[in-house]
Amino acid sequence: QVQLVESGGGLVQAGGSLRLSCAASGTFVSIDAMSWYRQAPGKQRELVATITGGGTTHYADSVKGRFTISRDNTKNTVYVQMHSLKPEDTAVYYCNAYIFRLGLGLRAYWGQGTQVTVSS
Repeated sequence: QVQLVESGGGLVQAGGSLRLSCAASGTFVSIDAMSWYRQAPGKQRELVATITGGGTTHYADSVKGRFTISRDNTKNTVYVQMHSLKPEDTAVYYCNAYIFRLGLGLRAYWGQGTQVTVSS
């Protein structure tokens, strides 16, 4: 069994900062790419940022220069540091990870989501 648990969401003012964390736990061999997605009310879920197993990062144009994704493999945790937050960043943020498990191979797992609200 594998769990991804997000934390760090909350209410911030426009221009503020927030750091989200997502920790993987359970029985698995390794974690490959980890990503952050978000979904605002009435909108489709969108990819925010990805960090590969080798540490290469990718960002959506809407957050490039403001968000930084990182990971701590010792803690099986992915982070996103968010600066200069805008009201349009308001969404439920979800973490995603490709995890290899013995007998099951590599597949994607999702966290439960954490709410980020940016006030104007």
